[in-house]
Amino acid sequence: MPIRSMTGFARVSRSLAAGELTISIKTVNHRGLDLHFHMPMEFDAVEPALRSAIRKRVSRGHVQVQVFFKRTAESGGAASLNEPLLKAWIEAFQEISARVGADCKPDINQALRMPGMIESRGAPAADESVEKAALDIAEEAIAELDRFRLREGSAIEAEVRTRTAALHDLAQKMDEIRARALPYFQQRLRDKLGELLGGAQIDPARIAQEAAMLAERSDISEEIVRLRTHAAQTGDLLSAEGETGKKLDFLLQEMNREANTILSKTGGLGEPGLTLTGLGLAAKAEIDRIREQSLNIE
Repeated sequence: MPIRSMTGFARVSRSLAAGELTISIKTVNHRGLDLHFHMPMEFDAVEPALRSAIRKRVSRGHVQVQVFFKRTAESGGAASLNEPLLKAWIEAFQEISARVGADCKPDINQALRMPGMIESRGAPAADESVEKAALDIAEEAIAELDRFRLREGSAIEAEVRTRTAALHDLAQKMDEIRARALPYFQQRLRDKLGELLGGAQIDPARIAQEAAMLAERSDISEEIVRLRTHAAQTGDLLSAEGETGKKLDFLLQEMNREANTILSKTGGLGEPGLTLTGLGLAAKAEIDRIREQSLNIE
């Protein structure tokens, strides 16, 4: 199943006998499906069908649907001035001017731009032909939106796969360096025992035993294996069906936990430890870059 981005945009217009009808759909990332409609009241009857059509193609994201309908002069209703509102506005303007001692006149052009100052009366409700056209245009806009989201999703998938491959390479390098850390475990234990025993002779077998126990507690082999496994699962997840974004977010949390554990275990191991720390930090950086991309995956 191809990856889709939650970010997209589409706009479709069509000329009808009653006027110009335009529908635009804009989507951005969101944890769930969040639908918002902005359209003239005459299209209220169409909203349930629009919701159903969008839900069939979009499963996650903040979706904003706008419907614009510019009627022809023949089909539109008459416009009239809201005289009581204009009178109240002028009186309020004059009262405030007198109170602050300002010598100015009200701007009628500004007043006419106020919401509700110009009222449209008698505009007919959308008939069946306009409603059907709205649904047809919406389907076209949804298809265009889907193509946009697929293009964005393809770019995201390519980026995530590149980062995942880099993460797998980092885990491989960690595994190659891990074996070089054992002498540092032994030296650290020898120094510690030397301090405690005041320079007394120490049994080499005991040192080896204690070093093995310390190495077991500080070994990062399991974390490296899990990091590799999660990296492989990321690739599989990108090819699977369902809400990829949510599943990938959980997987990234697991990968970040493994990287943090690796960093907590590699301190004080000399040159191999510094190298492992650098690789662990690089792995966390790759995980963060994947997360940035995953936020837009549906």
